[in-house]
Amino acid sequence: MAKRVAVIGAGVSGLSSIKCCLDEDLEPTCFERSNDIGGLWKFTETSEDGMTRVYRSLVTNVCKEMSCYSDFPFPEDYPNFMNQTKFWDYLQDFAEHFDLLKYIQFKTTVSSVTKHPDFSVSGQWDVVTEKEGKQNRAVFDAVMVCTGHFLNPHLPLESFPGIDKFKGQILHSQEYKIPEGFQGKRILVIGLGNTGGDVAVELSRTAAQVFLSTRTGTWVIGRSSNGGYPYNMMVTRRCYSFTEQMLPSCVRNWIQERHMNKIFNHENYGLSIKKGYLRKKSKLIVNDELPTCILCGMVTMKTSVKEFTETSALFEDGTIEKNIDVVIFTTGYTFSFPFLEEPLKSLCSKKIFLYKQVFPSNLEKATLAIIGLISLKGSILSGTELQARWATRVFKGLCKLPPSQKLMADAITKEQLIKRGRITDTSKDKLDYILYMDDLAACIGTKPNVPLLFLKDPRLAWAVFFGPCTPYQYRLMGPGTWDGARNAILTQWDRTLKPLKTRVVLDSSKPASMSHYVKTWTAPVLLVSLLLLWKSSFCFKLFWKKLQDRISP
Repeated sequence: MAKRVAVIGAGVSGLSSIKCCLDEDLEPTCFERSNDIGGLWKFTETSEDGMTRVYRSLVTNVCKEMSCYSDFPFPEDYPNFMNQTKFWDYLQDFAEHFDLLKYIQFKTTVSSVTKHPDFSVSGQWDVVTEKEGKQNRAVFDAVMVCTGHFLNPHLPLESFPGIDKFKGQILHSQEYKIPEGFQGKRILVIGLGNTGGDVAVELSRTAAQVFLSTRTGTWVIGRSSNGGYPYNMMVTRRCYSFTEQMLPSCVRNWIQERHMNKIFNHENYGLSIKKGYLRKKSKLIVNDELPTCILCGMVTMKTSVKEFTETSALFEDGTIEKNIDVVIFTTGYTFSFPFLEEPLKSLCSKKIFLYKQVFPSNLEKATLAIIGLISLKGSILSGTELQARWATRVFKGLCKLPPSQKLMADAITKEQLIKRGRITDTSKDKLDYILYMDDLAACIGTKPNVPLLFLKDPRLAWAVFFGPCTPYQYRLMGPGTWDGARNAILTQWDRTLKPLKTRVVLDSSKPASMSHYVKTWTAPVLLVSLLLLWKSSFCFKLFWKKLQDRISP
């Protein structure tokens, strides 16, 4: 009899968890409190249901080839960076293609997840759900929590003296949907993450003035890189990751700072990050328009707010901005697990106690997995899928975890060292994408063996090591192998360029394609090069012989 798995949430990580359960012959039941899939990617006009949703103008930060399910590429005509509608359509296609919808119970809230009386033996969980006022209780062999990061808005009003006196409008970015209603107003945006930058830029087109307050500063990158190619595909490569691991941190930081300041000097734009903060937090946002908005005066950068009055904001540098109409806090979210019992609830809230960011350290049976509670320097979607692949194999007994006593002891020791200042707490930092993905893949047995690939399939190996580290790489070998992975890797640039080729201008003076150019000229150039090399070698021998004759007695 197949093991029953409860999946909480039908967002990006919930959908991949359902599919991974099916791949391992487990029996999933997904509970989704809203009426549709997609989680925060399902746009709604309001936030009355208390759920976090994207704002209408949101565009993905990671390109399609780097942020897709590993055995389900985006259609080739999809843009590289998508708006909310396109991305949600992809999730819908994914769910329909793998027939996932029938495993989801919509408008169902999970009230509690508690250990079954014989948990130490069975590892089972009692799950209580509520739908239309009626409660239901069921026993599951495992639970996958897929509620993500964006659960409760973080609104730190206590950190801003005088905010209670402010007479203007105060809201969290969770409530922001569209720019209508903010025309002609003076707006202060507090917090410079991806959302803060997006909201400030969008409102600057209609507002009288937008002020953007940041405590730490940030590095700003665009979606495109050299040659106009997607930034993620150009920098997220195994060859670069390998090189970075060989360099001292100070050298890496110096290289990154020079690269970040190459397009525009962050200090001149009021965006410069505090010294040493890059090393500790790797704070970086994706925004193509923010530097231009600052350059044009549409957005004014400000330091931290020291105090509010009824209509003004006093900043730490002593400056004052008067007649502020709206304050928007883009200060992030807090995550919680209200349906879990103590001490598990508190333990899961500390990432340091999650083994590889997935399994709580204190459970004698590894039958509860937290999926999607990660910050990556890359695609969260790809990361959560690999987490789900690993978790389901652990549930099935195909992958083993260290004993819970060892995991707890290691976590407690690390926590104590952090409190003493012996080591730095990195649990809130963004994880290196390739290192984390490879770590999980090694647990499953799906990490690409690059040296072996160079022996068996040099063309593929070259694309894997020197090309973008796309999710398809984790379907090449081991459990869950996908027959289309090799072709997906070798054609990833075709899908990248396809949506851009909407106006092709033929130049008769040049070959029709680069491939034609290479085929036409490679052989002659190679032949000439060999002849020149031979001639140089022959001439050198002749010169050396004459030189020896001259110096001979």
